[in-house]
Amino acid sequence: MTENESNERYDRGAAVQDTLDPDIRREMTESLADIAPDFARMTVEFPFGDIYSRPGLDLRARQIATISALCAIGAQRQLTVHLRFARNIGITREEAVEVVMQMAVYAGWPKAMDGLRAVREAYTEAA
Repeated sequence: MTENESNERYDRGAAVQDTLDPDIRREMTESLADIAPDFARMTVEFPFGDIYSRPGLDLRARQIATISALCAIGAQRQLTVHLRFARNIGITREEAVEVVMQMAVYAGWPKAMDGLRAVREAYTEAA
């Protein structure tokens, strides 16, 4: 991959992140600065620059899929972050609750309970 291709990936990813939450890149970069600064750049480039930027699904559909997956695997910290993104792009609290409740069937009741707590947290902080 050329430097230009890497910059294009980063720019695409940065644009997606800015749409989801203009503060996330700074927060992520600061949180990784002392341990893995390259991982912050990779996170902008791969998930957001390559995957989120693909045609076929809009950001709303991608966030619903992401919330479902994070709830199912019990990744609470990332779930909270992505619920914040969902809120920022117009996914309502009621829609987020329904997505997480659906996970009770496929991921288990305890994970759905934890997910509902994360929804409460993400949507209460905005109020």
